[in-house]
Amino acid sequence: MRKIIIFIISVFYFSIVLSQTGREIMEKVDKENKYKTAVAKSRMILINKRGQKRERTVVRFEEDYEKGDVDKKTLVVFDYPNDIRGTALLVWSYNIPSKDDDRWLYLPAVKRVKRIAGKSKSEYFMGTDFTYDDLGGRSLDEDKFELIGKEVIDSVECFKIEAIPLEKEPTYSKRILWVLPEKWVIKRVDYFDNNGNLLKRMVCDRLENANGRWLYTKLQMNNIQKKHKTIIEIEDIAYDKPLEENIFTVSMLESGRILLLGK
Repeated sequence: MRKIIIFIISVFYFSIVLSQTGREIMEKVDKENKYKTAVAKSRMILINKRGQKRERTVVRFEEDYEKGDVDKKTLVVFDYPNDIRGTALLVWSYNIPSKDDDRWLYLPAVKRVKRIAGKSKSEYFMGTDFTYDDLGGRSLDEDKFELIGKEVIDSVECFKIEAIPLEKEPTYSKRILWVLPEKWVIKRVDYFDNNGNLLKRMVCDRLENANGRWLYTKLQMNNIQKKHKTIIEIEDIAYDKPLEENIFTVSMLESGRILLLGK
């Protein structure tokens, strides 16, 4: 009898959520993952088609903005290996679908900041399987969302959502996202190229609670077309901590002090 009751409750719960739109579900994801600032220290493993591995460590800083045109500012700094130590990417993401993100790359070897043009947003960053576009924020207003069903991923029933970009020259023709109900985190994302072919797949594992927020601490981006993958393992993360003033500026990149930020 207890199993029957649980089954009925489960069916009732999913019928309620499925009555929501894809946009409403993604708004829940956005709300549950809202924070003012975040600092994450991660290990990154790059694996080529021959199985050869390269390891890197990175520190990522983020700040979200609730008002204005800016949606998020992101700073990614490499700490290891020594030949790329201090290399950094600064991204300003906007709430305006027609406006490209602003991106700057700092190269410590030449002590120069290079602005990344909007047409380069589809290029891969530092040999990883993440494009420049992936590394910034993406506001909900930049996509049209449609709930297209539900599907079991790793024994967990998820909501399946199609995201169609609204910009004129998108990096991907569409994305398919699998959202874990109740926790409202993204379990998997499939990315499709502009010919409609599956380009790569990101799978998230190791669900943990950090400071009251649920997140996956292991991400694997599998580039199906290039037969290459990038694994990111989050080793430490802190939310809503004060960040140094002017951290998300070109002048901070040029100062050479970025390696001190994550210490």
